[in-house]
Amino acid sequence: MTTGKCRVVVDMAKCSGLGLCEAVSPDVFEIDDTGHLVVHAHEVDTERAAELEEAAAACPTQAITIEVDAEQ
Repeated sequence: MTTGKCRVVVDMAKCSGLGLCEAVSPDVFEIDDTGHLVVHAHEVDTERAAELEEAAAACPTQAITIEVDAEQ
């Protein structure tokens, strides 16, 4: 069985605070009351890689990168 972690990397200079990532994965991403992105989990199990990739793809400014580290 392959396990590991996904790292969530956000270029805050690119983030426009639209919240499309939050719509896909609200426990990882949140737009706070001031319109800034808060990342609640910088490392997430690889089981959620597809969800995180979807959140990254939803970002219109391409500010989110997901790095997958698999371990055997």
